[in-house]
Amino acid sequence: MLTKRIIPCLDIKNGRTVKGVNFLDLRDAGNPVELAQFYAENGADELVFLDISATEEKRKTLANLVLHVAEKVNIPFTVGGGISSVEDVDVLLQCGADKVSINSSAVKRPELINELSAKFGSQCVVVAIDAKQVDGEWKVHLVGGKVATELNLFDWAKEVEKRGAGETLFTSMNNDGTKNGFANEALAKLSEDLNIPIIASGGAGRMQHFADTFKEGKADAALAASVFHFKEIAIPELKEFLNDEAILVRM
Repeated sequence: MLTKRIIPCLDIKNGRTVKGVNFLDLRDAGNPVELAQFYAENGADELVFLDISATEEKRKTLANLVLHVAEKVNIPFTVGGGISSVEDVDVLLQCGADKVSINSSAVKRPELINELSAKFGSQCVVVAIDAKQVDGEWKVHLVGGKVATELNLFDWAKEVEKRGAGETLFTSMNNDGTKNGFANEALAKLSEDLNIPIIASGGAGRMQHFADTFKEGKADAALAASVFHFKEIAIPELKEFLNDEAILVRM
């Protein structure tokens, strides 16, 4: 049985780590390289870096950040934001990233998933899905949650798997930053529908929320930001708690 993974997420804007609520009201959370090193030394299984305001001219900035992070950490890390081509991914992997995360670009041109999987292997390709429950239906949103689409979360998740994604990162926009727990019902359905690992994101506030998403949501990994950045939950203590809950984690 595979161990469940704990993944701090660092949202990057203008070279700093930031965190908001429901994708809004961002506040500074520190230096991303220093935070990455701290998490790597304190039990994180992986890291995710998302350049939340990425544009073409910022690609070099992100590549430099990846280089600095790769020098400091010895755990796998995923990088996302503004990635729209094989060339973008090539640069980031050469700089030391282990995986890339694509979101809006995958919805706009789904063939990108096939291309990246064919070139780099599915284990390198994480498709992030930001979705919001509207009138009882989960709708996929783009551009950091700003643009609604008609895409259904579960239909799109099945398609990304079929096209070669090695993992999916599902963020519930309804739960993001609220600290009320993950969207476990939706996660459990995704788990039924897919054969690839699912990373739960959005809503972590207490240690129990992590246990719930592994047990009820059937998530393979849990991603969180503010509870780690602002020292509300320490990863070593979280793993002790999960271990006591009979959830298999890497200690």
